[in-house]
Amino acid sequence: MAAEIVNPRSDSTTDQDGGAEPLDSFDPAFALHRGGKMAVQATVPIRDKDDLSLAYTPGVARVCTAIAQQPELVNDYTWKSSVVAVVTDGTAVLGLGDIGPQASLPVMEGKAILFKQFGGVDAVPIALDCTDVDDIVETVVRLAPSFGGVNLEDISAPRCFEIERRLQERLDIPVFHDDQHGTAVVTLAALRNAARLSGREIGQLRAVISGAGAAGVAIARMLVEAGIGDVSVADRKGVVSADREDLTPVKRELAGFTNKAGVTGSLEDALAGADVFIGVSGGTVPEEAVASMAKGAFVFAMANPNPEVHPDVAHRYAAVVATGRSDFPNQINNVLAFPGIFAGALQVRATRITEGMKIAAAEALAAVVGDDLAADYVIPSPFDERVAPAVTAAVAAAARAEGVARH
Repeated sequence: MAAEIVNPRSDSTTDQDGGAEPLDSFDPAFALHRGGKMAVQATVPIRDKDDLSLAYTPGVARVCTAIAQQPELVNDYTWKSSVVAVVTDGTAVLGLGDIGPQASLPVMEGKAILFKQFGGVDAVPIALDCTDVDDIVETVVRLAPSFGGVNLEDISAPRCFEIERRLQERLDIPVFHDDQHGTAVVTLAALRNAARLSGREIGQLRAVISGAGAAGVAIARMLVEAGIGDVSVADRKGVVSADREDLTPVKRELAGFTNKAGVTGSLEDALAGADVFIGVSGGTVPEEAVASMAKGAFVFAMANPNPEVHPDVAHRYAAVVATGRSDFPNQINNVLAFPGIFAGALQVRATRITEGMKIAAAEALAAVVGDDLAADYVIPSPFDERVAPAVTAAVAAAARAEGVARH
């Protein structure tokens, strides 16, 4: 963890001023991050007084007056309709956990440049020094006039569910918690292709999800929306089922639309005969549990850096194996989803991102693989230049079809 590093070299030296040697003198990650990873750049020139008078006073006053009279013009004459706020409170950052808002900024900057690189969408990292749900909601509502969308990032569960819901109710721009929905979209896309590879429909599959946090709940919801045969979700205490008395409101709702088969017991119990394992929780799944799955099963072990099932073990029993890592085939990576989803939503000035738009994104992402489908290629690479345009177009079309487009 970067926050804990003082100087990992045992032979540390001092600089000319007698201080500790800069971290970036021996660690390329620090060298890349020095000064931050992004900057603001003007889109118009200011070469002389005429340019200045148009970009600022007095010309800008005419634009301001027009927007005051017709508020919708803000989308045409400012950057609002093409920029996203990337908002966090630093409580659930990558695999680092609650490291606070300042330590979260490198990740939020990274997210912002991924928006730009893979979706052509400008994004601004905003790290909030508050964790109370009311405070976060009120702060984002007050910031919202400057943005065309809000991407919630690395906010711990279960607060993230309420924060997203309340912001969606109060704002007329897309609010999207990527840890939930981005993961779900890419997982569904990979699962659709794995099913196609095996000659099955998604409705024939029984899935088991390890983890009932933000990603696990969203994946379960999306799989049910997509017509999965059945899906069970397990937390640390076992399968989330209606007969348990220790469920939070979110998990009780989860129990209401999952586990049609009435599976009880542990994660290992649920995996017996299952067609799909989806891991978003960390921990380790015993090999014997993987061996108990149905023939031709799919194992999506997405914890980072250590998958719940190591690919070498998974390949002994599974027909398709995916992880969250870039050094193995079939990486379930959110960057395949969120840039295109926001680009499509912003393109049509959508009021929100619907379930139908997310399903459309998953279908478009799966379709990119096309005839190249193989056990080690059920999901495209983030660097496949076809991905963002395909997702963008599908999301924009779905927004229009669902009546949430304003442009």
